[in-house]
Amino acid sequence: MHGKTDILSLTRKELENDILSLGEKKFRALQIFEWLHCKRAVSFDEMTNLSAALRKTLSEKFFINFLKITKKLESSTDNTVKYLYELADGNHIETVLMEYEHGYSLCVSTQVGCKMGCRFCASTIAGFRRNLEPSEILLQLYEAEKDSGRKVSSIVLMGIGEPLDNFENVMRFLENLSDEKGTNMSLRHVSLSTCGLVDRIYDLSEKKLGLTLSISLHATTDEKRSEIMPVNNRYNISELMKACRDYFDATGRRISFEYALIDGLNDARDDAIKLADLLKGMPSHVNIIPVNKIKERSFTSDRKAAQRFQKYLEELGVNATIRRTLGSDINAACGQLRREYEV
Repeated sequence: MHGKTDILSLTRKELENDILSLGEKKFRALQIFEWLHCKRAVSFDEMTNLSAALRKTLSEKFFINFLKITKKLESSTDNTVKYLYELADGNHIETVLMEYEHGYSLCVSTQVGCKMGCRFCASTIAGFRRNLEPSEILLQLYEAEKDSGRKVSSIVLMGIGEPLDNFENVMRFLENLSDEKGTNMSLRHVSLSTCGLVDRIYDLSEKKLGLTLSISLHATTDEKRSEIMPVNNRYNISELMKACRDYFDATGRRISFEYALIDGLNDARDDAIKLADLLKGMPSHVNIIPVNKIKERSFTSDRKAAQRFQKYLEELGVNATIRRTLGSDINAACGQLRREYEV
């Protein structure tokens, strides 16, 4: 945007520094921050408690990022809404709004595409384009609330992309999301899902953010995991599990393990025994996911297989649930809508 600064991506502290450098008082930064994150202003002209001169200066130095709803699919079965957003540069991302008993949850994307190459995932097929800016992650929430008229009470970073591969931008997004002068969402209502970037798990543990870390495990041996998740060639299961134990020791936060069930690959009783062994002595929760069918892959599973695997784990003393399949009539799994639209 012609060398202008993306003001929605700035943390409150960064905004204060920029406003002070313009010779303005510190309280002006708070007014602007509230316009952006509480009143969700889309132009500087809306900021009526600022002088016309300051509004003009802001528009010369900053821009307010935006997303545009390109497509919206609404489930007829469970109130799930899937958004395809167009970014300012013409790229597309997906966001899914889901209804639970405790309120509405939003699944947001953190990258345009994904580098990780997990073989059962639709998000990675179209390839990686770029990281999302903090503003572009945040705007998925702002636009979904505005369009739906629903208040979102929790966020899951499980959409397109690997959140820990866009570490700095995701951290700034979380800072703005939880800022008491802005959206003020407790990070205890945020889940971050990673395929297992071990170095970044350690970086995250140092921040002690209070969020829920979800590990996409999906297999219990290096041979099987490397077959479906190339990241395992970089960080094997023993390195990943050590990082998880260290994360729990540092934060006291129970880790959730995602386990996408694939017929004939990772759904046997022996897999359940190995999984129980990996988790022994660590407070954890296993989220069993019947894998989504995508046309480029032959992987499948069903709810009966998931129930059988859950029973195996429960007999072994492992806390396990089966993820509800939401928006099945609108292909709510991430990556599919973007790919169909851009083909």
